Formats: sequence, structure tokens, C-alpha cells
Amino acid sequence: MPNSDPHGSITLKVSRFAAGEEEPTWQEYEVPLRDDWTVLDGLNYVKDRLDPTLAYRWSCRMGVCGSCGMNIAEQPRLSCGTFLSDFAPGPVRVEPLAHFPVVRDLVVDIGDFMQKLPKVKPWIIRDEEPLEDGEYLQTPDELDAYRQFSGCINCMLCYAACPVYGLDPDFAGPAAIALAERYDLDSRDRGARERLDVLIEKEGVWGCTFVGECTRVCPKHVDPASAIQRYKLKAATENLKAILLPRGAR
Repeated sequence: MPNSDPHGSITLKVSRFAAGEEEPTWQEYEVPLRDDWTVLDGLNYVKDRLDPTLAYRWSCRMGVCGSCGMNIAEQPRLSCGTFLSDFAPGPVRVEPLAHFPVVRDLVVDIGDFMQKLPKVKPWIIRDEEPLEDGEYLQTPDELDAYRQFSGCINCMLCYAACPVYGLDPDFAGPAAIALAERYDLDSRDRGARERLDVLIEKEGVWGCTFVGECTRVCPKHVDPASAIQRYKLKAATENLKAILLPRGAR
């Protein structure tokens, strides 16, 4: 459908795929080019005006829910925070996130991540304590210790950018490890040893080759690459203790 918007238009080149098809195909859509329009706005225009069969995920439109991640111009991005005007005159390639099975069009199956995440126990683990002991208070400095890692919105951009996950799907992955570190650094938590026992294994931190793409693409400025290196240091320290110290002194 021709676009008559006075501000001009831009072409979205969208990857299309449906169950039963062997390979995805490309389909182009012309959408309005407006200064305040994001790629998600363009996709919503397509869905509402041009092609109701187009499938993609979105929810909050504010960079909070993490559901609208996709590869835009060959980079993992949140479509709600990526402006069409940055790619003028176009076209803009829009594809599903890399390294995940495609369900339909831009929708991917994130079941692998959802299975891995609980294995690192991303919640506060406490010793058994009576409820009447009260709240677990923190100082501002104790909050700052883990604040940077707490911004993860599970958008999967780091997994799409990670070359290790692309080659080895058994790798725990950047977001899961960053969230484990977030709770390790929480002064209220007592579960660091349990998480280390999981991440010290082959499919844990050791697969990471420190490319750093996970940190570069994170829309919330979380640093998963740093979390992974911190875990490697903890794991190496524990291994060294096991060699040098008597069992009772570890």
C-alpha cells in the first residue's frame, strides 16, 4: 500500500517464517518515517494497516518488559527503543533474534533460557529463620553493590549477540550468570555457594571467551561479561583452595 505521509516513508524488510516452511522469506513494507516513531511503531503500522498476519512480540513500549527484542539492521535491539529515523533512507532489515528457534516470523522460542534460569537460583536464599526476626534491611552502599546487575529485563539480546551460545546451546548464557551474580552480591543472600556449584560446571562460566558482545548490546547497561569473569575468579579461587588447604580449613 503506498504511503502518503507528508514526512516521507521508509521500507521495513521483514523476515517471514511459518511452521512447515523450510526457509524464511523476505517481505517489504512501506511505513511512515516520523521522528518519534520506533521500529515497533512501524511494525504496529504494518499489523494494523497492511498485513494482520505479521507475528511479533511486544507489550510495554517503554523498554521495561523486554519482550520486543529482535535483530534490527543485523544487531540485537529492542524494537521499542530503536528509531526508524536512525536508519533513513532505509531499508531496515528486521529479523528474529539469532540463536533461538523461530516459531513464526519475528517470534522465537525462549524455552531454553527459561529452563536454564532457575538452575542458577536467581532469588534470595536464606537460612531458616523465624518470621518474627523482621525485615532484611540494607544500607545504600549494600544496594549499590548489586544494583548494576539488577537491571536485567530478560530481553535475550545478550544471548542473540553471544557467539558462544550460538555455537554451544548448553552454555548457561550471559543473562543467567549476571542474575546469579546479582544475588551473590546481595547482602541478604546466603546462596552464593549453591550458585557457584552450578556455574563451575562445564556448561557454566568456562565456555565464555570474553568477547563482550553481551555487555555491548544490553539496553539496560548491565555488564554480563564482567559477571562471568567475576565468577571465573571465584571458581578458580575455590579450585586453588581445594588443592592447597586441608579439607577442614576450606
